[in-house]
Amino acid sequence: MKQSIPSTGFSHDQPTCTGVLLTNLGTPDAPTPAALRRYLAEFLWDPRVVELPRPLWWLILHGIILRIRPARSARKYRTIWTEDGSPLLAIGRRQTAAVAAALRQQCLGPVQVALGMRYGNPSIASALAGLRDTGARRLLVLPLYPQYSAATVASTFDAIAAELRRWRWLPDLRLITHYHDDPAYLDALAASIRAARAEWPGERLLFSFHGLPKRNLLAGDPYHCECHKTARLVAERLGLHEDRWAVAFQSRFGRAEWLRPYTSELLAAWARAGVKRADVVCPGFAADCLETLEEIALENREAFLSAGGEHYRYIPALNDAPAHIEALARLIVRHAAGWPEFDAGYDPTAAAVERTARQARARALGASA
Repeated sequence: MKQSIPSTGFSHDQPTCTGVLLTNLGTPDAPTPAALRRYLAEFLWDPRVVELPRPLWWLILHGIILRIRPARSARKYRTIWTEDGSPLLAIGRRQTAAVAAALRQQCLGPVQVALGMRYGNPSIASALAGLRDTGARRLLVLPLYPQYSAATVASTFDAIAAELRRWRWLPDLRLITHYHDDPAYLDALAASIRAARAEWPGERLLFSFHGLPKRNLLAGDPYHCECHKTARLVAERLGLHEDRWAVAFQSRFGRAEWLRPYTSELLAAWARAGVKRADVVCPGFAADCLETLEEIALENREAFLSAGGEHYRYIPALNDAPAHIEALARLIVRHAAGWPEFDAGYDPTAAAVERTARQARARALGASA
């Protein structure tokens, strides 16, 4: 059966612009088992996230995981939920507004910025539709994952492609796949860490990244290498000796071997070896979320203190800090080079005159709008 492609309103005098789509992983709508079940069903069914044969994984997911995990995850989400709802979504909205404001200062023409979540709401599809309705004929996508992984960035592309398959008129499209070694991002990270440790630095600094199955690395995913490069370049900026920092990976799931060392095990080993003060930062997260606020800030604190450590500090994500927003805006401007709003020769008055002339030519050819 032929797929029906919905029509969209169009006017020959409609102003066009560049649309910027910021994306992140997503969040449940509420800290309840029902909301978590919906969210986890979407998240864990993504073949980029769990690379197992679909029939086998469907049985495991629906027969076991979605019967047990939603209630457990809901309890964890309740520990971090705020008056503004999910921290990840609240921070994402602030980031979107701040990036839009920064681009207004740097661009000569209109640029629309929207937020879309890979799983949950606001969806990528709804964000794209909103940008289209504002006249975005050029689309720049910035997934807020500094280090590339197929499970994050490629999955985001899958969702965008699935939505664009339904569009009759596709926009020009650019995708920023990673920025793990972007100097402005690294400078913002280093400055944040330096400020947090200014008065009383821990004996060791741990760069903790979200974990992935080891087989992803062996299959060619560059994530592991990009995590190490980010940590090394930040450590250089901080002037840290190599025995004062390390890289580890958190959030294991299932029985397969994941990227090592594991964050909880390394922190416990440090404490047993006599390290009393540890600082932990998660450079792979552009915004704080359940994984940083609950797993790293709370669970891993307990792992370190229970093993003999005395002082544990989680250094927050960059969130909507001005240096982070500036780094993201500069990244967008660089990747949008050549598009009208980012061109020094752009003339908004001439663009308006051309729209009027375009509509007149179209009507002369029989168009109604």
